Amino acid sequence: MSCCDLAAAGQLGKAGIMASDCEPALNQAEGRNPTLERYLGALREAKNDSEQFAALLLVTKAVKAGDIDAKTRRRIFDAVGFTFPNRLLTTKEAPDGCPDHVLRALGVALLACFCSDPELAAHPQVLNKIPILSTFLTARGDPDDAARRSMIDDTYQCLTAVAGTPRGPRHLIAGGTVSALCQAYLGHGYGFDQALALLVGLLAAAETQCWKEGEPDLLAVLRGLSEDFQKAEDASKFELCQLLPLFLPPTTVPSECLRDLQAGLARILGSKLSSWQRNPALKLAARLAHACGSDWIPAGSSGSKFLALLVNLACVEVRLALEETGTEVKEDVVTACYALMELGIQECTRCEQSLLKEPQKVQLVSVMKEAIGAVIHYLQQVGPEKQKEPFVFASVRILGAWLAEEASSLRKEVCQLLPFLVRYAKTLYEEAEEASDLSQQVATLAISPTTPGATWPGDALRLLLPGWCHLTVEDGPREILIKEGAPSLLCKYFLQQWELTSPGHDTSVLPDSVEISLQTCCHIFLNLVVTAPGLIKRDACFTSLMNTLMASLPALVQQQGRLLLAANVATLGLLMARLLSTSPALQGTPASRGFFAAAILFLSQSHVARATPGSEQAVLALSPDYEGIWADLQELWFLGMQAFTGCVPLLPWLAPAALRSRWPQELLQLLGSVSPNSVKPEMVAAYQGVLVELARANRLCREAMRLQAGEETASHYHMAALEQCLAEP
Repeated sequence: MSCCDLAAAGQLGKAGIMASDCEPALNQAEGRNPTLERYLGALREAKNDSEQFAALLLVTKAVKAGDIDAKTRRRIFDAVGFTFPNRLLTTKEAPDGCPDHVLRALGVALLACFCSDPELAAHPQVLNKIPILSTFLTARGDPDDAARRSMIDDTYQCLTAVAGTPRGPRHLIAGGTVSALCQAYLGHGYGFDQALALLVGLLAAAETQCWKEGEPDLLAVLRGLSEDFQKAEDASKFELCQLLPLFLPPTTVPSECLRDLQAGLARILGSKLSSWQRNPALKLAARLAHACGSDWIPAGSSGSKFLALLVNLACVEVRLALEETGTEVKEDVVTACYALMELGIQECTRCEQSLLKEPQKVQLVSVMKEAIGAVIHYLQQVGPEKQKEPFVFASVRILGAWLAEEASSLRKEVCQLLPFLVRYAKTLYEEAEEASDLSQQVATLAISPTTPGATWPGDALRLLLPGWCHLTVEDGPREILIKEGAPSLLCKYFLQQWELTSPGHDTSVLPDSVEISLQTCCHIFLNLVVTAPGLIKRDACFTSLMNTLMASLPALVQQQGRLLLAANVATLGLLMARLLSTSPALQGTPASRGFFAAAILFLSQSHVARATPGSEQAVLALSPDYEGIWADLQELWFLGMQAFTGCVPLLPWLAPAALRSRWPQELLQLLGSVSPNSVKPEMVAAYQGVLVELARANRLCREAMRLQAGEETASHYHMAALEQCLAEP
């Protein structure tokens, strides 16, 4: 069949369509297109490929002439089926005198017709055409060819229809559509705007899979969009603000993109804008802050001014939204502003390499304080019916970030809000799955219509722990927390989080936030042990906590890379043991003996004798495992030594156990092998405290110390109390 035949068929099609306008009213009432019916009849009666091809062309033209309903589409499909369209899409030999894309164009047109039926769009015979359809988007050809343009439109119609089915995005991604769409957009050929729209839909539906399959091409699109954004001088820059968050990768954003994005945002936010222009820019900045921290902001004067501008604008938006009761809150914008405030908090508390100068920090702390006051005002109005809303969670999150660094300001307002915060944290803790979902909703609300690369913490209590750690030091806030049941909630939370680190769980894949939460809980409990010892003695939850600490420490001290957590557990357990010394669980039970043996291991392995070049005597030095984290560890170690010393007279079995561990002997041996000048006075005091109590508690300990040259070592280090104790019988 020649192209002349095709043209004739097209003319017949046009004539048929025109004739259909004059059909009797009866046919219209029956809801059927007589012209289409005639073409379908011809298709069914076709005796060879040429006749079938001509009939298909006429059917296609009739379909394009107007809208058809689902029943008619199904009838067309029943008449045509998939076999012949499949052959049209895959044939490599066009009729004499025809462009090679004519047959494919007809096949795509038929598929586009079928795909308007959602059931057919999900048909395997359509899904297996995705790779072929994707190649049409980047095929070379005459850009002014009407038939080629029609084929491209039909291709996008097919792919968009597939994307709208439940599993369609997954099939498109697997079929290479992401890369094809990226190349079609970057080529800026016909239909490139449709490519971008479909890309946006796929990223919104399956971001992770898109980046996994098409990262290089998506990054190329991001570079192009970022460059366009930086250069844009018209309203397109505001449209790009809405698009760009979708194209930020879950991994590292290329540096050249960050430069362009920051420059474009600086130009937008530095101008007078209406809210519809400013809000997308704030949301894009929040997405960058979430993905990159402050790394996307250049150092120097321009960067510090830009950051200060961002935080000031965010604080103004928060106050405008939350201080006026009864106004509708644009939650997505305010939550984005929370992310920018959090960036401001981080930079204001950074001591080294901060982007901000000291006067800027002072100004930003002041304006953020006012915004946090608005957040507190909003949370005071939240009733039980709103507690599960994502925006409430986001508001608690920013308040938690503020309290973690600045718990002394807004003290009255914070204390008034504490009962709500405890109830809120308890509600979300008791419904942990919903809390995790809330955190994901907050990430979506704040950043973009897609999931960000890193999820936010999954429960409200974790957000509040650092602030509560500061507040439990002070009498007023601590009394409120105790009255509202926070200690019991914290104990339950600690035990739940601890389960995640127990045998049977792969601790290598645990997020760092779990271990950080456990350490922060320990710090809160340490504050309560020191400031509210009566609470520890009377509240049963602390007995359960003590049992968990005793059972866990022996294995914990043996694990590589978890020394800081072990230090927290050991020190907390030792301090609690002093208060709970009459508990049956501490009367020499296997669990209590195992705990104290592990505590001795932690305390005894901190220092070693180290030879120094050119000196006959070694010096006291930190063990390799302790050396890198001693700044965070030393306070716990000294407190642990003091607590162990206090436990010795309260637990009669402890001194003999320490002697069997050979800690006192090895400690004296260590001190005797190093230069006394290398041992700091506070270390001497800590060692003497332990040795004296062990010597006083047990005669065998005194004898073992004497055999280890204890009296001579005590004299060298001016340990008068130990000398006196060892001089006694």
